[in-house]
Amino acid sequence: MLELYGFNESRSHRTLWALEELGVEYQYTNLNFMKGEHKSPEFLAKNPGGKVPVLIDNGFALAESAATVTYLADKFPEKNLVPKAGTKERALYGQWIAFVISELEQPLWTMGRHKFIYPENKRIPQVMELALWEFDNQLKILAEGLGDNNYMVGNQFSMIDIMIVHTVSWARKFQVPIGDEKVNKYADSLLERDAHKRVLAVYEKYPNQQ
Repeated sequence: MLELYGFNESRSHRTLWALEELGVEYQYTNLNFMKGEHKSPEFLAKNPGGKVPVLIDNGFALAESAATVTYLADKFPEKNLVPKAGTKERALYGQWIAFVISELEQPLWTMGRHKFIYPENKRIPQVMELALWEFDNQLKILAEGLGDNNYMVGNQFSMIDIMIVHTVSWARKFQVPIGDEKVNKYADSLLERDAHKRVLAVYEKYPNQQ
């Protein structure tokens, strides 16, 4: 059975959503970061970085959300949640995966670091304005790539949509404006998917860890 280790509202949200879209059997373990469960020897043996998500498939441990969602889609090709290898659509999928990780989410991560992750004496308030500006620039690139389509690649829902919409939701949680109405409409539509609603239902089992 597939196993997922995660934490509410973290990047593991992406992998959990992917599993629900696939409709496959899995076991979810919600780590309590407040209690330091991500630093336990047992978990560090799965991911020495102590971060989530970690996906376990018959003893094989895989970290990083982009890797886990793509691995799952490739493992269940009949679900059509990733373009076929060797196609232009698959190349674009890889392009937008890299964009999410390296460009779109990085300003948000910078904000998070300087809001609550770094020690107070290491936080630089001036960075916040720069990060907001950078996120807005990257959002414009995303909007141009999306155009008038309902999905990011091949006009079909795929794992890249999960990656993007989760990042947009992350921005909203940080109260970062999403200035493009097409992106807002796109995100709102996909957040209403039944699989995503099931993810939220999973979190209700861990109300004190959100």
